[in-house]
This record gives sequence, structure tokens and C-alpha cells, in this order.
Amino acid sequence: MSVIILAATPIGNLGDASVRLREVLSAATVIASEDTRTTSKLLAALGIENRPQLIALHDHNESAKAAEVIALAREADVVVMSDAGMPTVSDPGYHLVTAAIAAGVQVSALPGPSAVITALAVAGLPTDRFTFEGFLPRKSGERRSVLRELNRESRTMVFFESPNRLAESLADAALELGGDRPAAVCRELTKFYEEVKRGGLSELAGWAAGGVKGEIVLVVGGASAATVTLDDGLAQVQVLVADGVRLKEATTQVAEQTGLSKRDLYQAALSAK
Repeated sequence: MSVIILAATPIGNLGDASVRLREVLSAATVIASEDTRTTSKLLAALGIENRPQLIALHDHNESAKAAEVIALAREADVVVMSDAGMPTVSDPGYHLVTAAIAAGVQVSALPGPSAVITALAVAGLPTDRFTFEGFLPRKSGERRSVLRELNRESRTMVFFESPNRLAESLADAALELGGDRPAAVCRELTKFYEEVKRGGLSELAGWAAGGVKGEIVLVVGGASAATVTLDDGLAQVQVLVADGVRLKEATTQVAEQTGLSKRDLYQAALSAK
């Protein structure tokens, strides 16, 4: 029986390409990939002489291409790849997988590099429970809304972020999650200029303001009783009030999100006036 193989590819260092990946690519007749040019370069870099049929499968055409890939998979194995890491994890592949399952086509995975797991491993934050949140919204208002919803998330959180938006995202995270919330910015993982910068969100926001380059994974510690201070809560109340929310409503909202006392927040806000 033919199979759709989700193949994880190196996230930076070509030495992370497994023996099995090389064997599968050497024998593949069809590869569906996020960018066929990237795939061609990978095949050449790995010294693979095989020249399989390459099909572009990306965010803009995945739904339309799924039926074609599934039809090909009924005749021979089809390898599915993203530009780096594991397909379907914040990359194309999910719609294809669900359609293949519905069509009775077997789906398997060739495990390998993952930016999410690699960042989590080196961040120095709890790894027993975590949540992957993908990319934060581009606009600050929407981004802060998402972060506000995550304020009481107790699991370690992993995000992808653009280097161009990193400083702004860290500043928004400091406002919504607390400036002292521990975090790690993981940059250029597995590459020559790999760097992991650890600290509180406010400290990291100041560091990133000078400009950061490369591919970024942001890991943020989960909420705990000691994480959200009254000062952090007061700052959130003041932001809401500045946005036009009534003080009592703002203190109620922040209390629900943080677990802090509504009365303490209200009194702190009055004292700060």
C-alpha cells in the first residue's frame, strides 16, 4: 500500500538530515513541497542525484492540490516536505493529511528536526507541559488581545516570530504577561550564529529593540502564583483604563485573568492616580 510520508527536514544544519531521510529522498518518485526551489537546493546539498517529480504544495494551493497528491499516493509513495522542520506544524500539510485520512490513504511521518522542540529543549524553562501558539498577530491590538487571553496559561508557551516584529511583540508580552515573566529568544537554531537570549520579557524587549536578525522562536514561561505581581496587574488595569475601559470593569477583568484580588487591584489603581 502506498503512503503519504511527512518528512522532517533540517531547520538549519544539513548534518541533521537523518539516514532515513536521505534514503527516502533517494528513492522518491514524487515530492510535494512548500517551495520546490528549496527542495531542489536541499537535494543538491545532500548530494542526492535522484530527480523526482516536484509538486508545489503551499498555503495558497493546498486545498486545491490535495486531491491530485492523494491520487498520486494511490499509485506510489508521496513525500511531503515543508521548507524546514516537520510539515503541518505551522506549515502546509494539515489539509492534505485530513483529506488523505478521509480518502483512506495511509499517512506516516519521518521524524526529525523541529524548531518548536529544539527551542523548548534549550530555553531553560519547564518542559513537562507546553503549548505551541504559532505566530502572534501582526497588529499590536490583536497581538495584545491574544497575549491577554494567555495571561493565566500555566504551561510553557512557544511562539514563532518575525525578527522585524520581535521587539514589539516582546514589549506587548511584557505589558500583558508581566515584565518579569521568564522567557527565551532562540535565534538561528542549529546554525552557525545560533543564539539563545534568556531573561524577563521587559529585559528581552530592550535587548531586541537594537535589532535582531534570523529565524526566531520565542519561549515564554507559564503563569504561576509568583509570576503575576500586583504591580503587573496594576499596569494591565492602567492600560485598559487608558483604552477607555471603566476602572471597576478593568480591575474585574484583570483579576479574572491573573487571579489577583479585585479589591487590591482597585485600591492600587486609586492610589496610583
